[in-house]
Amino acid sequence: MSGRLLTGAAWAVLLLGLWLWGREVTDVRQGISTPTTGDMAAVGRPPEVRLPPAARPLGRALPQRIDIPGLGVQAPVVARGLDGLGAVDPPPFDQPGVVGWYAAGAAPGAAGPALLVGHVDTETRPAVFYRLSALRPGRPVRVVRADGTVAEFTVDDVRVVARDRFDARQAYGAREPGRAELRLITCGGTFDRASRSYTANVVVSAYLTGTGR
Repeated sequence: MSGRLLTGAAWAVLLLGLWLWGREVTDVRQGISTPTTGDMAAVGRPPEVRLPPAARPLGRALPQRIDIPGLGVQAPVVARGLDGLGAVDPPPFDQPGVVGWYAAGAAPGAAGPALLVGHVDTETRPAVFYRLSALRPGRPVRVVRADGTVAEFTVDDVRVVARDRFDARQAYGAREPGRAELRLITCGGTFDRASRSYTANVVVSAYLTGTGR
C-alpha cells in the first residue's frame, strides 16, 4: 500500500476499518462512568471565520508529537497499522495520552489527509482527545516531525457525525486535492450503555498553513 495514496480495495478497507474503529475500539469499557464530552455542541465552520491560505505541502517525514494549544494537548505520536479486522489499530488503552498515526497513509505535512486517532477516555479517566470537540475553526494544531520541521495546521472544520449518518469517505477523504490535510478522530456524542458504544464520531479537519522549526 502506498504511503501517499490509497486506491481501490485498499481505500475501501481503510474506510471500513476507520468506521469500525469509531464504533468499537474507542468504546468505554465496563466499569467506567458515562461521561458527557460536550461533543454535540460542535458545529462545522461558522461563515464569519476567516481562514489563512494553504501552504505548499512538505516532503514525507515521520510525526513525533502533536501540540493543540487550545486544548492543552502535547502528546507523542506513534505509527500504527491495521488490526486483523482491517481497522486502524489505536494506541493501547494503557497509553491514554498517546496519539496514533495511520502510517500507511499520508504523513502530517505531506500532500493528502493524514489520519491521527486517539481515545476519548479509558475505563477510569479521560484520554488525549477527550476535549477534541471543543476545537474551533481557525485554531492551530502543530505536528513536530522527525526532519526537524513543525507542520503548522489551521482547523477549518469540526464535525460530530452521528453513527447512523456516517459517511467514511466524506469524513476521511481529501477536501481539496493536492493539499496537506490533517484529520483528528475520536468518539463523541453520548455513551449508549445498551450497545456499549458512543452515538457519534468527532472528526476535526485541518490543513497546512505554515512551517516552523
